[in-house]
Amino acid sequence: MRLAVDAMGGDHGPSEVVPGAIDHALSHPQDQVVLVGDAATIRALAPKLPSNVSIVAASQVIGMDEHPALALREKKDSTILVAMDLVRRGEADAVVTAGHTGAGMAAAILRLGRLPGVDRPALAVQMITDHGTLVLLDIGANPDSTPENLVQYAHMGAIFAERVLGVATPRVALLSIGEEKGKGDARIQRATELLDTTSLRFEGNVEGKDLTRNLADVVVCDAVLGNVVIKFFEGLSTFIFDQWRAEFYGSWRGKLAGALMKPGIDRIRGTFDYERVGGSPLLGVKGTVIITHGRAKRRMIGFACDVAATTARTRVPALIAEALAEGPA
Repeated sequence: MRLAVDAMGGDHGPSEVVPGAIDHALSHPQDQVVLVGDAATIRALAPKLPSNVSIVAASQVIGMDEHPALALREKKDSTILVAMDLVRRGEADAVVTAGHTGAGMAAAILRLGRLPGVDRPALAVQMITDHGTLVLLDIGANPDSTPENLVQYAHMGAIFAERVLGVATPRVALLSIGEEKGKGDARIQRATELLDTTSLRFEGNVEGKDLTRNLADVVVCDAVLGNVVIKFFEGLSTFIFDQWRAEFYGSWRGKLAGALMKPGIDRIRGTFDYERVGGSPLLGVKGTVIITHGRAKRRMIGFACDVAATTARTRVPALIAEALAEGPA
């Protein structure tokens, strides 16, 4: 796979993105990595690039505080647009960016376009559960989704779970305020009715407390709720481990206890390691686009490249298009 990586985006910029992308290239020699950005900056960080890494110049960067639509109109040579153009022309198979989420989504729609039958693309993320991962979507693309949008998200999320994560016949659920059918606002109630008529393995509603309990493989909600859920999950896991660190390193007794418990703590930390999920695929556009955290560092960038390569290799956009062409509700 040939990955176009926005080398200049994100809170940490090229100092983390470039090494992370190169890490992927070194561990996956079958993939080609294209670093899109300022060539001099990239060369200063990596004077000797691996043979499967190249640079495509782009002179502009869209800042995290800029208005997406306005910035895209004014910055025609921005890294995100140049990266999307590589995919559009068939010179790359996927885009990876830690830059402005809104700009990334807008650039994907502008340059790649929506898949036939897709009203609105959705961002999907893999959440950690006690039995593997769960796909949650939408987490940031559409704050005012309709019931029909939610049904489309369910189809796209199920295809991603099956083809990328290897989940046979994924279980689909709606995130609501109660597990009983009829709970939730009018949008959730109508989406429930529509999902009941599809061929999906629809399990009904789940509550927030159920997200880690292996009750579903794909959970659908609107962007505002999804974004709050995933960021609270990440913030809470960081808070818990910070508390543990303070307890175990605050005294000699704590250090002794920490040493004895370290193997177990490391296993639990691995379970809650959200960096391993890499990034969120933008499902519903004509190409593979992975949007990772703005604060992503080297390690997470590498995992984002892994997700991009797998998503492109398994033809997820084409599979979504085929499924929707068959006539979803």
